[in-house]
Amino acid sequence: MSTLQPIAAPLACEVSADLSSLSMMASGGSRVTLAAEKLRLSCKCAHCTRARFDERFPDRFPGIAIVEVADLGYGLNISFSDGHNRGIYPKSYLASLASH
Repeated sequence: MSTLQPIAAPLACEVSADLSSLSMMASGGSRVTLAAEKLRLSCKCAHCTRARFDERFPDRFPGIAIVEVADLGYGLNISFSDGHNRGIYPKSYLASLASH
């Protein structure tokens, strides 16, 4: 049986020039990139969680863009072009999204 190796939490991040993705550098020097749509679909804030519960959360966010990223130390607050800015993405969560 193999053991899953933990993925290092990202240390630095950068939004692509076209605002369609977030690139992150981990402590080991590895770089991963997450699409804005994947990030928006992965939001776990109370508003998005409730929308999923009520079956009104969209299946897609075509053309969504990242308009702002605030580093909170333990995670990132990402604002999107649809006006959504409530999600805080812990760095460990970002690392897990990158591995899937």
